[in-house]
Amino acid sequence: MKRFWADYSAPELAALDRDRLIAVLPVSAIEQHGPHLPLSVDTTIVEGIVQRIAGQLPDDVPALFLPTQRIGKSNEHSRYPGTLTLSIQTLVNLWMEIGDCVAAAGVRKMVIFNSHGGQGMVGEIVARDLRVKHDMLVVATNTYSFGTPPGLFSASETQHGIHGGDKETSVVLALRPDLVDMTKARNFRSSAEKLVAETRHLSINARAKLAWQIQDLNPEGACGDASNATAEKGHAVIDHVATQFIEMLRDLDATSPDWLAQRPLHV
Repeated sequence: MKRFWADYSAPELAALDRDRLIAVLPVSAIEQHGPHLPLSVDTTIVEGIVQRIAGQLPDDVPALFLPTQRIGKSNEHSRYPGTLTLSIQTLVNLWMEIGDCVAAAGVRKMVIFNSHGGQGMVGEIVARDLRVKHDMLVVATNTYSFGTPPGLFSASETQHGIHGGDKETSVVLALRPDLVDMTKARNFRSSAEKLVAETRHLSINARAKLAWQIQDLNPEGACGDASNATAEKGHAVIDHVATQFIEMLRDLDATSPDWLAQRPLHV
């Protein structure tokens, strides 16, 4: 089975079982990731994971990957050269209109698969709106939502190495080592470590989230110990996420669109 939406002709797509078909929309970003990594990190990561998933998907899982949306909401990096960002209104409209087209093709199931931490909530908003508008089963998930192999990264790195640190640098080393300059990789300490230590509730990723731009955390535009990165760890992360994502697709395949209730009890 061909795994990429754009590789089908219109008659070929029409011949598929569109009640079961799952359309996966990869979404990412083009934004700075410190002095050692390219602007394409999030795009490289999601497209690399998608390729791994596509190569491992069993034929009985009816999933197709839509074209990756490479520009996202990256205004937390807007003060650094090279970052490309859309407004939240533009991004919601873009993803919604792609979802509208998927629904118009008769497809009832969709996954928004995001690799950029600054727009995970946008995927959730769009997923809900598509469900309301089209009665579709829509899942919003992220490359980072599936975790990493146990013990691969320290607890501190997992909490604070959120941008251009050990994990992201390792994955790009696995996929595009030619784009990584390890001579510029180091431990980019995050000011969020001090914030967590000195306050009871404030953090950038906990119950009371402080709004931030990346220079608030580290002026070099990265957070985490990139000097520890290896391609081997990157491949382990890719394999882990791909395996978990395939299991999620199986769950979605086994869930009928009829799971959705069409009207409330007392109407």
